[in-house]
Amino acid sequence: MAIEKDITIEDLVEEYPFSVKYLADKNIKCIACGEPIWGTLEEACKEKNFSDKEISEIVNELNKLANK
Repeated sequence: MAIEKDITIEDLVEEYPFSVKYLADKNIKCIACGEPIWGTLEEACKEKNFSDKEISEIVNELNKLANK
């Protein structure tokens, strides 16, 4: 399963535990970081004012990490 920008944070963290640290490094809150958030990866990125291009880069980086 490839990671898409519309994956929920809950599914992302459950399926790809490494994403917790990655998201924390980007200052994006996630479930395991203490404050549960709901919604998609894209929504969480938009809350932090990431551009569409930056969101695409995050999705690409997460997929590269998932395939290691």
